[in-house]
Amino acid sequence: MPRRPRVHLAGGCYHVTLRGNHQQNIFPVDGDQRLLNLIVARALDRFQARLHAYCWMNNHLHFLIQVADDPLARPMRQIASEFARAMQAKMHTTGHFFERRYHATLVEAERYLKVLVRYIHLNPVEAGLVTDPSHYPWSSHGAYLGRPHDPWLTTDFVLQNFGSTRELAIRAYGGFMETECVEPWPEDVGGSWDATEILGTEEFIARVRQAATEPNTRQTLPGLISEACKRFGIAAEDLRSAIRDSYLTQVRAWVAHQARTRRIASLAAVSRELCRHEATLRQAMRRYPGEIE
Repeated sequence: MPRRPRVHLAGGCYHVTLRGNHQQNIFPVDGDQRLLNLIVARALDRFQARLHAYCWMNNHLHFLIQVADDPLARPMRQIASEFARAMQAKMHTTGHFFERRYHATLVEAERYLKVLVRYIHLNPVEAGLVTDPSHYPWSSHGAYLGRPHDPWLTTDFVLQNFGSTRELAIRAYGGFMETECVEPWPEDVGGSWDATEILGTEEFIARVRQAATEPNTRQTLPGLISEACKRFGIAAEDLRSAIRDSYLTQVRAWVAHQARTRRIASLAAVSRELCRHEATLRQAMRRYPGEIE
């Protein structure tokens, strides 16, 4: 029987865990985590997702990821498959590297974000690897303490829940992590919708249910391309053709910019629709960052 699809909530925050097959060590060499960082960065950029917290444990991974228009499965599939192929090539092995399906929980961010970030960052302490989460190098905890971090990690979204300024928020976050947790994990406040677990109130679950069943009235990528053709007086066939023309290149760049700005589609989807390589579109976007004159 085919597995039911997960519920996709555009802009939703998901707590994702991905485990090594049979609980195996997924980082056989210290430093393999850096390769995972590069792969995560590419997936976030491709699918316009944001990573708010993470922790790379020896045999499993934690993500707090916020999706855009692309469902969670797309960035997670890219991360898991690309890292698995790299490790299998390195170790000369075959077969499943990760468990077949990651576990994901859709989270009511306004209510449970702080306690979830705390849970993620305390994983190395609970596992007995360190006595202080700041001593563990492969999590986002240090970034929340104000240390330099990779640009693909977003901390402001969570820190705004701790204080009105970044300095105050960092200080409050540090205090929050040092004190005994007074916010119990709300195991009795949850639910599910189709194949998706949900951490949230009944009101939040109702909103998820409504969003999952409402027809999508947002602009589509073909609609955006039609808009571009009318606006700039060209044919869609020309945009998809192999013609090398500076004006067509500008229009393609405009479509790519608008698709991302309006959160209509990822750059990968635009490249497929326009029959262009993703790298070619990126180059055009850098060359023509603004409106067409």
